[in-house]
Amino acid sequence: MKGQGVTDDGQKKKAGLFGRLFGGKSQAPHEPALDAASDTAETPGEENLVPDPDRPAAVDVDAAAVSQPAAVPQPDDEAPKSWFQRLKSGLTRTSSKLTEGITGLFTKRKLDGATLDDLEDLLIQADLGVETSGRIIERIAKGRFEKGISADEVREILASEVETVLAPVAKPLIIDAERRPHVILVVGVNGGGKTTTIGKLARRFKSEGKSVMLAAGDTFRAAAIDQLKVWGERTGCEVISSNVGSDASGLAYEAFQRSSAAGVDVLIVDTAGRLQNKQALMEELEKVTRVLKKIDPAAPHDVLLVLDATTGQNALQQVEIFGKRAGVTGLVMTKLDGTARGGILVAIAAKHQLPVHAIGVGEGVDDLQPFQARDFANAIAGS
Repeated sequence: MKGQGVTDDGQKKKAGLFGRLFGGKSQAPHEPALDAASDTAETPGEENLVPDPDRPAAVDVDAAAVSQPAAVPQPDDEAPKSWFQRLKSGLTRTSSKLTEGITGLFTKRKLDGATLDDLEDLLIQADLGVETSGRIIERIAKGRFEKGISADEVREILASEVETVLAPVAKPLIIDAERRPHVILVVGVNGGGKTTTIGKLARRFKSEGKSVMLAAGDTFRAAAIDQLKVWGERTGCEVISSNVGSDASGLAYEAFQRSSAAGVDVLIVDTAGRLQNKQALMEELEKVTRVLKKIDPAAPHDVLLVLDATTGQNALQQVEIFGKRAGVTGLVMTKLDGTARGGILVAIAAKHQLPVHAIGVGEGVDDLQPFQARDFANAIAGS
């Protein structure tokens, strides 16, 4: 079977994908966006997702009237950015909103009730959530009321409290080597980055020596099927697909049987992008899960919800509804580099306590990395 290597017993021990794989020294080449039919094309008009006020409106420009500057050559010896540097750069829009506000509040100003109220408003507006914002305010006020406090001290407290919230949910995605295949069902609304996330996960699993099969469970759109096939070709993974409009649960059942018979290590099942308030579509998603359980009562072994950070507070509702209807076991958050709403991950962690396996701050294959609470907290606080 194409792309399915055989590994020795030593490679079959239970291990975390992100612990060994994402932390390795070798790096895959930058992965460009697929094309116009990728994740941005997944979002139909009927989705009505929360618009992102942070994104500027598109402007039509006459290409002939614009003189394109020549590309600036980069030094050959320029060191590649570390993951933390990329994360910090990606979260600039979120961190700058917080740090600039904090600096403005605590420059030549005592810590009084009005200042604390303004700071709490700033934290809530950054989507950190009421609970986390309240704890930060309490810690800042303790022993310092009516005294001076520097902006740097406030940022240190902010980073510390954010890390406290996130540390319990920063967990690697564990692949059980005793299950062949280990079935991962990927869910979420259109445009969140599901298919691209699947491709990046497949790339990582393959580089670890595991055999991977992909199932094109978004049978509503030909573009989604084609996109997954492209990822299959890039990663050397077999893709199980069917005609547009066919039964998604039947496809998932077939993929599970074929991957089991072939002794595949990991089966990743894509699903159609569903609005969390579309009853019929959510029922179909539940059917896919029921069908997989007919082969293995424990399947799917992981249900990953891919969230788009730019949707802000809407992501909280997605976690709640998908958690109830699809049995979500872990989260992947994408597009943190395209929004000032990166704090929403903190609010989600505080409310739902679901494992956060990975975050994305770009389109390159190395821009999906394991979630580290301290790195995220320091980046969001501008530390």
